[in-house]
Order: sequence, then structure tokens, then C-alpha cells
Amino acid sequence: MRKIATALIALSMAVGTGGCIGESGGHAGPKATEGGGTAASDPARDRVTISIYYPTPDLPENRAHEDDKIRRFIAQYPYVDIIKSNWQYNPNEIGIKMASGEAPTLFNSFASEGRYLAERGWAADITELYEAYPHKEQINPLLQDQFRIAGRVYGLAERGYVTGVILNKKLLEDRGVKPPAYDWTWDDLLAVASAASNPAKGISGIAPMGKGNEAGWNWTNFLFEAGGDILTVDGGKVRAAFQGEAGLRALELYRKLAWDARAIPKDWAVGWNDAISMFVQGKTAMIISGPDSPIIQALNQWGMPPEDVLFYPMPSEKPGGKHTGILGGDYLVINPNATREEQEAAFQYATFDMFTEQSLEALDAEIAKREQDGQFFITPLIPYFKDDSDYGRRVKAIYERHANVYAYDDEAVRLFDGKVEVQYNTQQYYGAVTAMVQAVFADPEANLNQLLQETAKTVQSLYFDRVNVPGSP
Repeated sequence: MRKIATALIALSMAVGTGGCIGESGGHAGPKATEGGGTAASDPARDRVTISIYYPTPDLPENRAHEDDKIRRFIAQYPYVDIIKSNWQYNPNEIGIKMASGEAPTLFNSFASEGRYLAERGWAADITELYEAYPHKEQINPLLQDQFRIAGRVYGLAERGYVTGVILNKKLLEDRGVKPPAYDWTWDDLLAVASAASNPAKGISGIAPMGKGNEAGWNWTNFLFEAGGDILTVDGGKVRAAFQGEAGLRALELYRKLAWDARAIPKDWAVGWNDAISMFVQGKTAMIISGPDSPIIQALNQWGMPPEDVLFYPMPSEKPGGKHTGILGGDYLVINPNATREEQEAAFQYATFDMFTEQSLEALDAEIAKREQDGQFFITPLIPYFKDDSDYGRRVKAIYERHANVYAYDDEAVRLFDGKVEVQYNTQQYYGAVTAMVQAVFADPEANLNQLLQETAKTVQSLYFDRVNVPGSP
């Protein structure tokens, strides 16, 4: 059974729309129609229509959970019509979606986006709804505070993670490589990646992401490992800080992985989905990620045994160092352009499976159904609730009743050290760093210091110089 370590709560704070769903569940309510309309109305209340974030097709278990949630929600709120939105949050698209009126009523976002969305008016201020929520004291502040900006609340935490490394134990052992200790180092990473690599068969020792903003996100974990920061705030000014000695050591590690160990894919332009695909197909021994989506796909869609899918903390730069990874998470945000009634319905939906007897029963039933179907249930590394809350203890008891709950190793959990991304143009920073990473992967003679300085200058002039820190002159 998975044991949720209470130590997680004390992690370092260094911180197209789809069809309309309307099953009535036996109550007088909306019925689904082709085009998103409804065939019935509730005489007791005006109808309210909301569009909601719906998981991607590569996560069928999550879709099944959402479908069940929709069914149960409409049974309780029969005056609400729900449209499933296929749009997944993208920082390069959110402005267009808001301007065109196409953003869902309730959409997903990342931990890094709270300030970005709030300051641009793209997230509803839900402070009053949140403060009136009867279970708010049981919500994990480590996650929720990422969307509390200047004392106001702009989103709800769903789950959190600390970025780590996912290892394919069988692939390593087939190559005669013993999995490292959880308390591993950069040297261990280089040695394991080099030994596991088999270019003749198209197998890499590790597949660091090399395209999209995710490439910059992957590399930043090593920046944090080396003791560096993305930026500093001093005198109301935001200054790039990743171009120092820590950044240089992190970039040198990438050069070693690519050109000394020859451990990355020959075609290194690997994005998020590419990396997961390579991992589950046995084309790479390691990827850098949070655990949820890759492990779900590995176990439930590709049939990998759970003992072969290992989730490690980031390797420390030196023996005895911290295993620091980005503290991230998934959040639900309400569209500020929605009506008051739509925002209230969206908040009710977002919190529907939180802290209730019904949600505990649904969780137990979902895990039991997956067990019956030969599927695993992967818990969030950091839940939205406090582990030591009454609800947290009851969730843990449910996990312990089932044999198909994926277990994180207690020693690994103890070593995870989460560091929050500073919320100033984080995604733009990642995009700029991606170009730097690509230059290193493409050229063994790349001037690392020059790349760092030029990238920092670009990020500073295009983004950080334009930041107005609240409270500064």
C-alpha cells in the first residue's frame, strides 16, 4: 500500500468543445443533445451552462472519472448543463481564448501561472467563494498558496508534485545496470545514463526534453539542484539570476549527458508526449517529470509492472546535497468573463469531489473498479488536502484497503525537496531557456557561458524589465 508521508506537507518552500453531458441521474434535469443543447429545463431555477476542463484522450482513466463526476454532479444540480472542453491550458493561447470568448468556464492551469493569470485579468477572483467554503481549513496550503496573489484567491489546487526522475528498472537490468540509490548524485546520473544507453538499438539512457517550454522546465530542476535561482527581486525590480555559476554547472551537466556520456536520444528534439512515449516503449531508461501522467500510461496503457516503474527524486549535485525539484501542480481556474451564476456553478463543480462522504465513496468505488479491471490507481504525490486532516486520514485508509494503489517508496518521498517557481513570466523564461538547451544538444563546442549570458539578456529585456512588482515605486 502507498503510505502518504506527512513529511510532504513540510516540503521546502524555498520557494473545441465536445458534446454536452446531461444525464439526470434520476432527477428532473437536462438531457444530452447533439450540439450542446438541452431538452428539458428545471422550473425551480434558471438553467446554467458551464464548460469544463476535460482530460486528454491519452488518459482514459481520468476521463472515466470525470464522466462519473459529471453524472453525479448533475444528479445533485439538475439545473446545470455541462459542456466538456477539449482545450488544454497553453500560455501562448490563453490571451486569444479570453479575447475571443472561447475560454472554458472552468479550465486547468499550472502552478507557475497564478500571478500571470491574475495580473492579466484572466482568472476570476474567487476569494468570497473560497472563504465561504466550509472545508477550506483542510486544504493543503503548500499548494493552495500558489494561487493566492496579494491576499486574493484565483484558483483551486487539484494535486501537486515535485519533479523527479522516472526509471525503467527492467531496461536498466537488461543492460546490466543496477538502479542507483535514491540518495543519488549527478555523477550517478551520468554513469547510469551512459551505461543504459544503447544507440545501436535506438535506446537512450535518459531523454531530457529538448523542445517546447518543457525543455526549459526540465533544465531548471538542475539549476535548482546547483543552488541557483531563476530570478531575484530587489528594490521592486526583477533581475535574471540563472546565468551565474549554478547555471553554468547545470548547463555543463547537459553537455556531458549529450556529448561525453552520449546518453540522450540521437533525435534530441523530445517534447512532453515524446518523452513519455519513449519511456513506455522502452526507448529510454529515464525521463524527468512529475509522476502522474507517465506512470498512469506506463502501468495502465502499456502494462508495465509497478515494480519496474521507479520514481526518484532529482539527483543532488554532490553527495549529501538536497534533491531539489520544481514544486508544481495542477489547478482549476474560473473564467472571469463568466456570469456570477456560472462562476458559482463552476466552483461547485470544482469542489464537488472534495471533502464529502460522497467523494470518499466515489474514490473507494473507483479504485475497486480499477482493481477489478486490472488497472492501477496512481495517487497524487502531494494531495490537495492536508495529510493530517480528518479527510486525509480517511483517504489514506481507503488506499490501504486496495492492492492496486501505486506505491511511492518511503525513502524516496523523504528525500524530495520542492522549490516553487517564482511567478514572473515563468513560461516565457522556459521558452528562452529551451533555445539555450537546444544549442548545447546540437553543438559540442557551444560556448556555455555565452549562451547563458545572451539568454539572460534576452529574458531580462523582453520580460523581466517590464514587470511591475506590486508595492514597488
